[in-house]
Amino acid sequence: MSMDPAANKELWNEDLAPTSAAQRSWRWYHFAALWVGMVISIPAYMLASSLIESGMSAWQAVVTVFLANVIVLLPMLLIGHAGTKYGIPYAVLARTSFGTRGARLPALMRAIVACGWYGIQTWFGGSMIYTLLGVLMGGPIGGDPLPGLGINGGQLACFLAFWAIQFYFIVHGMEAIRKLETYTAPLKIAICFLLLWWVYGKVGGFGPLLDQPSQFVPGGPKAGLFWSVFWPSLTAMIGYWATLALNIPDFTRFAKSQRDQVIGQSLGLPLPMALLAALAVTVTSATIVLYGKALWDPVDVASRMTGVAVLVALLILLIDTASVNLAANLVGPAYDFSALSPGRISYRVGGYITAGIALAMMPWKILEKTENYIFIWLTGYSALLGPIAGILIIDYYFIRKTELAVDQLYRDDGIYSYRNGWNMAAIVAFAAGVLPNIPGFLNAAFPDAFPNVGDAFKTLYTYAWFVGIAIAAVVYGLMMKGRAVPAMTAARET
Repeated sequence: MSMDPAANKELWNEDLAPTSAAQRSWRWYHFAALWVGMVISIPAYMLASSLIESGMSAWQAVVTVFLANVIVLLPMLLIGHAGTKYGIPYAVLARTSFGTRGARLPALMRAIVACGWYGIQTWFGGSMIYTLLGVLMGGPIGGDPLPGLGINGGQLACFLAFWAIQFYFIVHGMEAIRKLETYTAPLKIAICFLLLWWVYGKVGGFGPLLDQPSQFVPGGPKAGLFWSVFWPSLTAMIGYWATLALNIPDFTRFAKSQRDQVIGQSLGLPLPMALLAALAVTVTSATIVLYGKALWDPVDVASRMTGVAVLVALLILLIDTASVNLAANLVGPAYDFSALSPGRISYRVGGYITAGIALAMMPWKILEKTENYIFIWLTGYSALLGPIAGILIIDYYFIRKTELAVDQLYRDDGIYSYRNGWNMAAIVAFAAGVLPNIPGFLNAAFPDAFPNVGDAFKTLYTYAWFVGIAIAAVVYGLMMKGRAVPAMTAARET
């Protein structure tokens, strides 16, 4: 798209402009491969296997994961529709509801969360290089932990090495990422079967693993506590993909048709995620039998294999981690940072910023404990992103009836500029969606500093994503009622 003479260079650049017909080359199988690629990843595996550690049986864990992914698929398809119809990324779509300047708020929220994820995945990649080198050298490498960091020199060097490998794809852009995802998806399925085959041989069948009861049965160590574990776990699972549910237009804008994005995503997300969960819980149950405790980190499990299997497993996991990280955690924030100042920040520079912040966040700190990973990190940011999803969906379907005036999205004097570029209805709705979850988050993240938070707030926090999306959607819908129809008429007249 050539630049509209009325477009503001602070709202428009080549990367944020609607995609051309030539750029719309993604078919349903590209989306399915993208999702298989993103689903079969170490954090998703750890998420499922951590449910075994929290007391669920294999079947309970798989059903929880499947249910969460069916739920999150709905906003994914709804928000993805706008990307395919108009060829615009998430950071531009957000202007219809938040305003041309206000849209920087949801863009920044999404970007910061993605930087954290980019760091976590880079840490996993570095851990694999570290484990691989340890296997090749015949023992651990790196020495004592470095002061202030809590990791040793070898771990730091491997983390930085993997960070540098991924930089190639930041430089070479979106097409390089699509090719990487499409070609590595089959490899990832192969590693899943390799792990299952290894477990089958070690334990002598799957019977003893799948028959293990949950800890919630009468007489079990956590009898009667199933629902108090299930709801926070379901919210965390939804939170895991809550980032992608927002910025899915960054991918669907390249779709050839709506049919391609709907079929591709529906095939690629819920079922593969459930199958990965089945693999994860089977292998994790096996580690209880083999080692007397649940090992929920597949790098740890792979390092216990012998011979050439450990090398193959770790190399494939390494390729997997790079491809997932680039698709899930780089594309979105690169566009989001670009949208903060399009005249100065391109998609590529946005990628550099993402990689830089990921380094500074010291991701290994988030992963020190299962509780940090699920209850603070995943549930915490789902409380932030749920309200944004609610506002986008209500705005696009109920206020706009899926009709947008695309040229107005790039003008600071257009219908989406509201008051000085801010739509206060969206800001109020966002705040209303986030506020009820803040006490519960503070208690989970800083229990010593906030010990007296009421039980009602703690319970509310376990449903953070649901609470946020519902409240923000209702508040925004009521505040915007009847306001957008005249604006659309005005848009057609300009």
